[in-house]
Amino acid sequence: MSFSAASLLAASLLYLVILFAIAWVTEKGTLLRHWVRHPLVYTLSLGVYAGIWAVYAAVGVAADSGYGFLAYYLGISGAFLLAPVLLNPVLRIGRAYQLTSLADLFAYRYRSQWAGTLVTLCSGGAILALLSMQIQAVTTSASILAPDTSPQAISVMFSITVVLFAMLFGARRDQKSDNHQGLVLAIAFDSLVKLVAMLVLGGVILFGVFGGMNGLEGWLLSNSSPATTMTLSVDDGSWRALMLMSFAGALVLPHMYHMTFSENPSPKALAKASWGLPLYLLLIGLPVPLILWGGQALAVTTGPSFYAIGVAQSLGSPGLTLLMYIAGLSAASGLMIVSTLALAGMVLNHVVLPVKTPRDQGDIYRWLQSIKRVLIAGIIFLALLFHETLGKNLDLSILGIISLSGVLQLLPGALGVIYWPEGNRRGLIAGMLVGLAIWIVTLVLPFAHTTNLLALFGAPLVPDYSNWHIFTFISLTANVAVFALISMVSTSSNEENSAAQACSLGALSRPQRRELLAASSTEFAKQLAEPLGRGVAKREVERALAQLKLPKLEYRPYQLRRLRDQIEVNLSGLLGPSVARDMVKRHLGFKPMTRGGTGQDIRYVERALGEYQNQLTGLAGELDNLRRHYRQTLQNLPIPACSVGEDGEILMWNHTMESLTGITADDVVGARLMALPEHWHILLDDFHNGDELHRYKHRLDLRGKPHWLNLHKAALSGPDHTEGGSIILVEDQTETRQLEDELMHSERLASVGRLAAGVAHEIGNPVTGISSLAQNLRLETDNPDILDTADQIQQQTRRISTILQSLMNFARTGNRAHANRYEPVTIHRCVDESINLLSLSDKGMGVHFVNDCPPNLQVLGDEQRLVQVFINLLANARDASPIGGTVRVSGNGDGYSAIIEVVDEGSGIPADQLDHVFEPFYTTKAPNKGTGLGLSLVYSIVEEHYGNIQVDSPANPGTNTGTCVRLRLPAYEPETGTTTVSQNERS
Repeated sequence: MSFSAASLLAASLLYLVILFAIAWVTEKGTLLRHWVRHPLVYTLSLGVYAGIWAVYAAVGVAADSGYGFLAYYLGISGAFLLAPVLLNPVLRIGRAYQLTSLADLFAYRYRSQWAGTLVTLCSGGAILALLSMQIQAVTTSASILAPDTSPQAISVMFSITVVLFAMLFGARRDQKSDNHQGLVLAIAFDSLVKLVAMLVLGGVILFGVFGGMNGLEGWLLSNSSPATTMTLSVDDGSWRALMLMSFAGALVLPHMYHMTFSENPSPKALAKASWGLPLYLLLIGLPVPLILWGGQALAVTTGPSFYAIGVAQSLGSPGLTLLMYIAGLSAASGLMIVSTLALAGMVLNHVVLPVKTPRDQGDIYRWLQSIKRVLIAGIIFLALLFHETLGKNLDLSILGIISLSGVLQLLPGALGVIYWPEGNRRGLIAGMLVGLAIWIVTLVLPFAHTTNLLALFGAPLVPDYSNWHIFTFISLTANVAVFALISMVSTSSNEENSAAQACSLGALSRPQRRELLAASSTEFAKQLAEPLGRGVAKREVERALAQLKLPKLEYRPYQLRRLRDQIEVNLSGLLGPSVARDMVKRHLGFKPMTRGGTGQDIRYVERALGEYQNQLTGLAGELDNLRRHYRQTLQNLPIPACSVGEDGEILMWNHTMESLTGITADDVVGARLMALPEHWHILLDDFHNGDELHRYKHRLDLRGKPHWLNLHKAALSGPDHTEGGSIILVEDQTETRQLEDELMHSERLASVGRLAAGVAHEIGNPVTGISSLAQNLRLETDNPDILDTADQIQQQTRRISTILQSLMNFARTGNRAHANRYEPVTIHRCVDESINLLSLSDKGMGVHFVNDCPPNLQVLGDEQRLVQVFINLLANARDASPIGGTVRVSGNGDGYSAIIEVVDEGSGIPADQLDHVFEPFYTTKAPNKGTGLGLSLVYSIVEEHYGNIQVDSPANPGTNTGTCVRLRLPAYEPETGTTTVSQNERS
């Protein structure tokens, strides 16, 4: 049975159009798109591993080595069953640092561009044979079905189709998503077609050719020749080598790395694929013996590798024949598309970009996309050239062995990434060069039939590749030995050690807490504008800020270090880790090392340990629990506490500190002390940099209320902590201070009360007697002189009574007696009330009062007692002012204080008397004009309100007249929520 070239071409194009439609519809965001993240789709996409080998070549291997063909499936199944310790670490590293290929992984871990380039060249050389295998399978199967068709035409048309698909759905890059969703769903559909075709063919052979299981058993018993008996020799090393290569393929094959890690939607999907892919491979491998036995039973002449086509032809079923051809086309196209896409990315990042960076390109994204599409076309062209010159002359299994044994040389370095931190780039490169050299000499050149160098040394090779597995093990052993030996005798750089710690299973990187040259995210964009261009630099910085959920203007040192790392990660996915690292290192560098800038980045370690919480077990888990316990102890400590590095960066800010300051830890940790609000910055920075270890009863006005704080400092440096820094404890002593004041006031009240009682008793009675005698004297005489004397005596006794009353009032005014009953008071209203009360007296009618206090100026206090203050001050100013003078009251806010000034136009107070005006019974007024207790009472009330009073005279230096009484009281500030740190920090 044969097909015409036109019908075969139409069937091929129809299938490829369906594949294109699936990818296109998915990319457009229709209903198919939500399927991409389903674990089943991801598992099916991993079926790209089962390329032409699974559909055609496995039958040929089964014919030669019996059940040894299963090694191709068992090896990678074992790798996926070991996913928690083998694949998950690579997935974690790749997702964390945007490592999209094995070359990226090697370049990052070994900190070597040469390592990435060597991996790329090794993968490229080995994959050419694998791509040639796919082209040959499609060409041969098409030639079997349509003998009149030119094989070269089929090869060219198939290659062009693959190029177009890879360009359209693989070379595009969405900055919002790192997955090629259309490609993933299309490859999953490919895998499903392969599986269905193989199961259908196996079922048709079992029931159509052998008549069921009984018929198959009867045929096997009657045909027990070695050609039909499926066996597996223990002494045959080929199946061991094939299993090892298959095991390595999970990590080192470019298309498997791409689909397993780069296109992975979530770690949960990999967990499901760890058993889903082995199940898929089991199902697709089950029909292989049936196809082999069916071909032998039907005496198919196509050769074992193409029994799938030959059996369908022999059964005379056009539909089944076409289905198997489509299955082969599907297997070949899927593997070629993904392999070419992955290899093009490796060549771009590790061959093209190190030579030519896109510095002068206007749109880097479009430039990179164009270069990648050119590389895709170039790789397919090289594969086609390899096929036409060498590949078409080799068996499918030979091409597969050449390819798998070549990429096997990458396995030691890949395992070293996870399990051997001591490995370095010198050992890696030397081991790979030795292994690749043996691979080329013993496997590539003999199978290419061009030369046989080993024949010169008496070790002939025959084209049947019977000893290929021996040389595979020899090359790998030499690779491992040289890698280990060179790594042990040579030293690793600090960058390699840091990368090894970041990649090793269970290890944590501990970067140093250093200060960047760029002081803000805006400066990041300016610095990156040189290599990337202004638009791209701004876009990459904004993208990193959005990923870290940081504000557009970021200035905190710790967050800037996180931003720098995230930008490097993003550029690594775009340009490769080596180019990204060099670019970031050159344009976003650190300041020179200083004593205060070499500490460990504790916040980074804390965040990393938090991510590891569910993975730490045993002693590590117990130590982490102990760490969390101590950290929670510090966080919940009832005393405000903060930890500060020697460079002034805040490392810890506990919950009580948040309550005291109104500044959250998220806003301040990682910033410097100078970024705090001014009053906290001045206090903590001065104390941190000072020599004193304790500071007691430091007054600080917070939100209109004075606070008294005790500060304590302890150094953190020591044998177990060499980074330096200090921890600061802040004790809020406000309540204690107020209790002390209450106690002092109570004692004062008691003593003054006793004094007042004594004065009243000792002076009051005689004064009353004198007053009575004076009144009697007025009744006993009409002498004007005596009456005048009696009036003066009564006047003086009344003055004495006034003094006694003022003394009693002074005794009753306790310092801070009503602090707990203070309420917001408007100064303007207090002054108006005082002026109104003074206007009731006839005294001072010619003096004008002016109230210039702002209506919104408020303090926290007792309104009646503040009115008493202003009555005394305004009365004094009135008494000192000339007729027609003006007494002006003004006020303004100054930070956390309210400043009120009472200015008169009087003659002023002599300089030698200014220091005594607040003393009890001291007065500058004329005799019989004042008691000297007014300003003492004012001073007591102002002190009670946590304020101070100051007298300046003369108020007008030009005329040398006037007096200014200045009050400073804590201003009232309404609660407005959490205070945020200032954004004025500069490095």
